[in-house]
Amino acid sequence: MLKLALLLPGLALAGNALAGAQLYEPLAAKVRADLQASIADKPAPRHAFTNSESAVDWLAEMSHRLEGRIPNFQSRVEFLRTVHFEAIHAGLDPQLVLAVIQIESNFRKYAVSGSGARGYMQVMPFWVGLVGRQGDNLFSLRNNLRYGCVILKYYLDREKGNLFRALGRYNGSLGKPEYPNMVIGAWRSRWHYQGKLAFTPGPGSPGRYQAGNTVAIVA
Repeated sequence: MLKLALLLPGLALAGNALAGAQLYEPLAAKVRADLQASIADKPAPRHAFTNSESAVDWLAEMSHRLEGRIPNFQSRVEFLRTVHFEAIHAGLDPQLVLAVIQIESNFRKYAVSGSGARGYMQVMPFWVGLVGRQGDNLFSLRNNLRYGCVILKYYLDREKGNLFRALGRYNGSLGKPEYPNMVIGAWRSRWHYQGKLAFTPGPGSPGRYQAGNTVAIVA
């Protein structure tokens, strides 16, 4: 870790963030092929919004909320565009992804956990060999967000929409409430957005979330 810190001056230990430690599990051949196809790099459009007005509204609002964590405007907008694109590409709510990043790394690009998870979404390096390409850099903005979003969606599908359990798997803490509760709490409070989104936190019980027109039990 010290050697890595010397090579990457901006590197920071995950510290008080609840950094992830996804567990290595063998994957069925079809699952592995599907994940490899999802990870494979594809040209990104300017954004994944339905129109430019929606893009401007969302980016302006999220940029204001994120200013204290990523002070440089250009870097902040690039980060947010990439979050939005990769979240939509994977079938996730961008607001949920922002909540995961907040809890996992507190928006530190070079965060490294004690278990070796890396970057904004604290992706474990074994995923590169499992579904990625040799040489994929998990500190790269787009690589890290693409891996993180695809992995979270895989766990969400595996848990049949149970967000509480999917978040537990993502963090390597399945069965413990602390991490899922913190992510869901951040999703509902700090990252809630009134504009039109594919997914929004459901009202009422903290054990539910709403995805489109369906409500899934998460606890």
